[in-house]
Amino acid sequence: MYQLVRPLLFAIDPETTHERTVEALRLAERMPGGKSVLRAMYDFQDERLQVKLWGLTFPNPVGLAAGFDKNAEIYRGFAALGFGCVEVGTITPLPQSGNDKPRLFRLPEHQAIINRMGFNNHGMGAAAGHLRNYQEAGIPVGINIGKNKVTPNEEAASDYQKCLEALYSYGHYFVINISSPNTPNLRDLQETESLRQLLRAIKAKAQELEANGAAAKPILLKVAPDMASEQMHDVVKAAVEEGAAGIIATNTTLSREPVKNHEHAGQAGGLSGKPLTERSTAWVKEIYQTVGKEVPIIGVGGIFTGDDAYAKIRAGASLIQVYTGMAYQGPGIAKQINQRLVQLLARDGFTHIQQAVGVDAR
Repeated sequence: MYQLVRPLLFAIDPETTHERTVEALRLAERMPGGKSVLRAMYDFQDERLQVKLWGLTFPNPVGLAAGFDKNAEIYRGFAALGFGCVEVGTITPLPQSGNDKPRLFRLPEHQAIINRMGFNNHGMGAAAGHLRNYQEAGIPVGINIGKNKVTPNEEAASDYQKCLEALYSYGHYFVINISSPNTPNLRDLQETESLRQLLRAIKAKAQELEANGAAAKPILLKVAPDMASEQMHDVVKAAVEEGAAGIIATNTTLSREPVKNHEHAGQAGGLSGKPLTERSTAWVKEIYQTVGKEVPIIGVGGIFTGDDAYAKIRAGASLIQVYTGMAYQGPGIAKQINQRLVQLLARDGFTHIQQAVGVDAR
């Protein structure tokens, strides 16, 4: 059904389409019985897909990446679409409008998107209000946090600490986003010593909040795909040594090689979708071989099908997330992936999804 209406949606400016999708899901959330209808259509349950990490239970390994629910407004609706977890954000301390429009571009021939949104969101205060009833989602809700554009890197730790303080009572896990290419100099924070100092400051704030009665929350790091192998090894090792509970691999890429002949190839921003599939899977495998025995990995980048998801799981991902695949495949993507995962597990003789994690990386 979505494939029939997609040409109409793709005829509209992509950011407008996104906003209308958010409004439609918000309406479905608020309608009596709306979420139940969505679950009947899109949910898929199978005990073989249940994942337990960080003391949390994920009903299936298919999550929605940050970027769709920027202000934590419709995570319950996404839960009703069958996702095993939803990550909201990226959320910054102060509201910010993001970069100038247009800032979102489709590349249908490549099943890709280029975006330079720039952490547009309503700020941590608004997000806190929306997340007060986060447990109603019935699945783990992650909170992706970043720094404001106007905050210099030297003061970045303060922004992440502010977000933790405002939001630590809500959500099940946190993600430190220093890998977006759309905030000037943000990726400089991935330099090893800068990263260590940042993570120490974040950990100190978390410990302070926990000492005052807050429940401990896992804090993950999201990394970029554009680092050299040696730097990636340094980054993930430093993250684990400084207490990161997991690694999300990967964010969007600045590379245009796979789409260099497309009319939008010259647009600034991060490229996501199919051109990133193999690259991000390779990074998942390499990160798993580096720190996979110490922390779980969430694989993200170019996942459209169950086979794409399974490749990342076999490479070392305990969970996966979709973003661009949702735009191209529609609201049934989690169900489609999960149904295919069950088939692939049976084909390979596995009785549970966690048995497949990292089998291609050992």
